[in-house]
Amino acid sequence: MRKLELLSPAGDMERLKMAVLYGADAVYLAGTDFGMRAFAGNFTPEELPQAVKFAHDHGVKAHVTVNIMPRNDEIAQLPAYLEQLDDAGVDALIVADLGAFTLAGKYAPHCERHISTQQSIANYECAQAWFDLGAQRVVLARECSLKEVAEIRKKVDPKLEIETFGHGAMCVSYSGRCLLSNYMTGRDSNRGACAQPCRYQYALMEEKRPGEYFPVYEDEKGTYILNSRDMCMIDHLKDLMDAGIDCIKIEGRAKSAYYAAIVTGAYRHCIDDIAAGRPIDPVWRDEVDHVSHRIYSTGFYYGEPGQYTANSRYIREWQIVAKVDSCDESGVVTCSLNNKFKAGDELEVVGPDLRPFPIVAQSIFDAEGNPLDEPKKPEMKFTMQLPKQVPALSMIRRSVDLSAK
Repeated sequence: MRKLELLSPAGDMERLKMAVLYGADAVYLAGTDFGMRAFAGNFTPEELPQAVKFAHDHGVKAHVTVNIMPRNDEIAQLPAYLEQLDDAGVDALIVADLGAFTLAGKYAPHCERHISTQQSIANYECAQAWFDLGAQRVVLARECSLKEVAEIRKKVDPKLEIETFGHGAMCVSYSGRCLLSNYMTGRDSNRGACAQPCRYQYALMEEKRPGEYFPVYEDEKGTYILNSRDMCMIDHLKDLMDAGIDCIKIEGRAKSAYYAAIVTGAYRHCIDDIAAGRPIDPVWRDEVDHVSHRIYSTGFYYGEPGQYTANSRYIREWQIVAKVDSCDESGVVTCSLNNKFKAGDELEVVGPDLRPFPIVAQSIFDAEGNPLDEPKKPEMKFTMQLPKQVPALSMIRRSVDLSAK
């Protein structure tokens, strides 16, 4: 049984810090070009070396996505970009295009080359072929079953690392190869601009009855016939280890810092429990239900997951009210406000390697030391008394149903 490397998303510096401090072994990020998440914050040429240094200072590897299928004008610009990544000390490049792969070997010789899920690798011959060309790792297609993954592991060179997705959004098509977004909105999914038309609500219209819409199923709301559920494999980590997977990847560079922190922390503790032969602590398993998500499934690992056609709403039952900037020895925290709350509210505190615990909001003061009953201004600084000391970048949250909003 192999212990899984935990690879977490880092859409910008805040999310990178959260992923690193909440337990990632490695993070994946992107520059402002050549990556598949145009709406993540991403990293400028000045920020990217800082991000790599922060990760390395904490013993965490930094992988950078260069996984679009570039056109002629883009491929001409790629060598200079690859040299920048090599100079920044990036540990691995995640590539999908054979030309980009070849250029990466030439212009970023100190970086490992990992083959993106955009290549849709689903068999051992393809995986081995990439290894023979010089790849250190392949990210298998999400559509592979666990049995197929195990067979690939057995039939490829043992030095080839295998990475699979374990948590996050799924695509209705082979990942990133869907043309619905391009056709319907002009936004290219292969350039990270997918409009997610698979989440839209569709109905049936007959040719000679324009404007008359009929639900595909007998439901007055119509149906989401292309909608996929989110993947969650936190209950099946031992199966992934037994299959010989080297790295489990959390999807979500476009998602919040809270998501990056909570999901990373949950998987970190569960992976460590399994590797040590301990029962999984249910408090960590429960954390994945504390982030915004669609109905969970196990993806294709145990067979066809089926479509969730009722709706495409996210389940949002928890909300961050504040992030902790610092904490003194007596438990007085200096915080930045995210969402309004008031004295007397029942809240929870979560943090890096910190078991979640409940509190009641009390002893709240503004930056000038004036008592506050209800902090209101976005990003305002305030202090609050906690029952114990907590690390910086801890977060304070509350239960609230946002799914209907």
